Amino acid sequence: MDVKEEALKKHYDWNGKIEVISRAPINTREDLSLAYTPGVAQPCLEIAKDPDLSYKLTRRSNLVAVITDGTAVLGLGDIGGLAGMPVMEGKCCLFKEFGGVDAFPLCVKSKDPDEIVRTIELIADSFGGINLEDISAPRCFEIEAKLKERLDIPVFHDDQHGTAIVVGAAVMNSVKLAGKKLSDITVVINGAGSAGVAIGKFLLKLGVGNLVMVDIGGIINRDENYQNPAHAELSKITNKENRKGTLADAMRGADVFVGVSKPNLVTPEMVKSMAEKPIIFPMANPSPEITYELAKESGAFIVGTGRSDYPNQINNVLVFPGVFKGALAVRAKAITEDMKLAAAKAIAELVPDDKLSPEYIIPSALDKNVANAVAKAVAECWEKNKQ
Repeated sequence: MDVKEEALKKHYDWNGKIEVISRAPINTREDLSLAYTPGVAQPCLEIAKDPDLSYKLTRRSNLVAVITDGTAVLGLGDIGGLAGMPVMEGKCCLFKEFGGVDAFPLCVKSKDPDEIVRTIELIADSFGGINLEDISAPRCFEIEAKLKERLDIPVFHDDQHGTAIVVGAAVMNSVKLAGKKLSDITVVINGAGSAGVAIGKFLLKLGVGNLVMVDIGGIINRDENYQNPAHAELSKITNKENRKGTLADAMRGADVFVGVSKPNLVTPEMVKSMAEKPIIFPMANPSPEITYELAKESGAFIVGTGRSDYPNQINNVLVFPGVFKGALAVRAKAITEDMKLAAAKAIAELVPDDKLSPEYIIPSALDKNVANAVAKAVAECWEKNKQ
């Protein structure tokens, strides 16, 4: 039985991967009176007087909504919210297992950004944070931006920022191991959707010297007129040499390749055309832009993929449980750029210099200590910089 067949069988067996567990024992009449009526009226009245008490008198302080419209589910595309539910449940499992954070999946039956924003806005009081998931670009940018304006709880689109943070950590350690400086390197990103755009902007904040973005139409450059606002913005802040052409043209002389696109787009010749000690992160899943073996055979110094069966798995599970755990702990009203940078540095620092190697540039996705380190860094950053 292959992994797909086995996973399907397990999902039939599980009949759902999450459940609600009561924290209040109800065995006696007194238990019933305390957890429910008439005793429950008192915390209700207290919250009515002071809404902030909802964080102390309910589970809101540790509860995140995992929300999708099902338009960009894994590599499956627009399959709808209902079909995306197994992914949302899986995400909730990871929140709990790695961060101790309770999470609840919600699938919104709409593709209208304003309708989705309004739906989330109306239910936000039930949660301490909002994790957006598998929403297609460019709609995801608009939805996130509007929610950040309207809500006073953290809003985090994991496909964008979780991916950017973990890639940032991997780039920092890889560049260090290669004996280079962030300010001197050129990074090529293939795929300018939600993840690619967020990774690009984040790497620029980390101090990467030159960034070249490549989409289906070729290298994003200053001479094109882009209808996509994200691409138009990137054309002004990337590609210092204003290169034009294909992915092969972009990769010539580059130090780092990051793929968030489609399988088998990178050839051995492209890897060989890169700068000394090329760093390759082909993260299309399950089939990467170039296989681990072929990248290594072609001279790659470091290779990291999204897969668990190769070294250097670049996985968002290293990010979102800890980010929310830290944000919830200090009642953060947002997840700021500084908090994201702190998270990336915390992940990178978990691999000490004496352990750093081409096969170990980032902690294991199964290392449950990562969430605590990220949470600590995120919480301290908010407390230090909050207004």
